[in-house]
Amino acid sequence: MRTVGILGGMGPEATVLLMQRVLRAVPASDDAGHVPLIVHQNPAVPSRIARLIEGRGADPAPVLAAMARSLETAGAEALAMPCNTAHAYAPQIIAATSVPFLDMRAATVATLPKGHIAMLASPAVRLTGVFDEAFSQAGSTPVWPKDEGPVLALIRRVKAGKIDDDALTDMARLAADLSGQADHLLIACTELSLLTDAITHPFVDSLDCLVASIVSFAQG
Repeated sequence: MRTVGILGGMGPEATVLLMQRVLRAVPASDDAGHVPLIVHQNPAVPSRIARLIEGRGADPAPVLAAMARSLETAGAEALAMPCNTAHAYAPQIIAATSVPFLDMRAATVATLPKGHIAMLASPAVRLTGVFDEAFSQAGSTPVWPKDEGPVLALIRRVKAGKIDDDALTDMARLAADLSGQADHLLIACTELSLLTDAITHPFVDSLDCLVASIVSFAQG
């Protein structure tokens, strides 16, 4: 098994969820059969939403690059980051180390069928075009909510630890509203990955796509 370094802290609950899904994805018969992970859980990464949406606050790129270098030094043979929005800074992370970066966007688009993709994601993903190139190469088109305010409000509630029945109800409503506007539904925010039990429509979760990429790399 090869070791994967995780740039975490952009939603601590999402990092834990990633680790849980990696564990469940490997049918190990004992401890040695699991994927080796080195996790840099850094809640001090500056807000991506503040920087990308509101145009204020510190630049997350230097912090993410430093995290990448520390993971490589610690023995990571590849890097992964369970945050779609933070992939806006993927070029800086890739430039900071010599190990592969397991790109969440590429793993996700490779899983999605072609067509119109309804996006449940942070508005920052749209504003920065995080998925634009990957979708264009795949021949797919993103479909965004007409009002992204409720999506951002739900993401902020999850970040505040308010994962309750009201959050699940809101997630179900958002997913239902979007599902009727496109061929496929994509969960492209790892905070929202914590609420997918509320969805009754078929969907793809970008976090699951990253998990598959991590396991595939680790197993070599």
